[in-house]
Amino acid sequence: MNFKLVISDPKHKKAYQKEIDQGQAGLIGKKIGDKVPGNSLGLTGYELELTGGSDKQGFPMRRDVDGIGRKKVLLAMPPGFHPKIRGQRKRKSVRGNTVSADTSQVNLKVLTYGKEALDKLLGAKSKPKEDEAKKEGAKPEAKTEEKAIEEKKEEKPSEGKAEEEKVAEEPKKEDTAEKAEEKMGVKDLEKAEKEAKESEDNEKKDDKKK
Repeated sequence: MNFKLVISDPKHKKAYQKEIDQGQAGLIGKKIGDKVPGNSLGLTGYELELTGGSDKQGFPMRRDVDGIGRKKVLLAMPPGFHPKIRGQRKRKSVRGNTVSADTSQVNLKVLTYGKEALDKLLGAKSKPKEDEAKKEGAKPEAKTEEKAIEEKKEEKPSEGKAEEEKVAEEPKKEDTAEKAEEKMGVKDLEKAEKEAKESEDNEKKDDKKK
């Protein structure tokens, strides 16, 4: 069985996680508030304080409950109970303040620092946020190329529409020219000339008959 260690670094405001064998850790029998040498945890030169923990079922350890067993006690504050109303109290099951084989997680706080940094000893994780930012920064470029292709496709039908509008405007120009001629009386003059010619032709025919 292993302990899951949660080591908080108050100096740099970071938290680290590490799994270690229960027998190797040397934490069984330790109480909340006890000081723990870091050598047994692989942290040479460090000194830590046991601040809490929880069992396999997730029930938290409490400093004010003695022993290793699980007990049902009346609580008015965390851990184990978070009151929603001021002065509210409730009976909840919690673990005692002593680490046992049933403990799953142990919370520790750094008191004294060693020569090597915790990042180096516990393995600093890569910066996924920066990697994601780089990937996200590359995506917009691909999108802009796709948008440019779509804009070109949209431009082509617009040109065809412009040509259709020009063709539609041409007959309108002819209609306006005819209307202008009507206004000027050009057609009336042509009708008058035709009627004069017809009357002259009729007179010539009458003279020939005589």
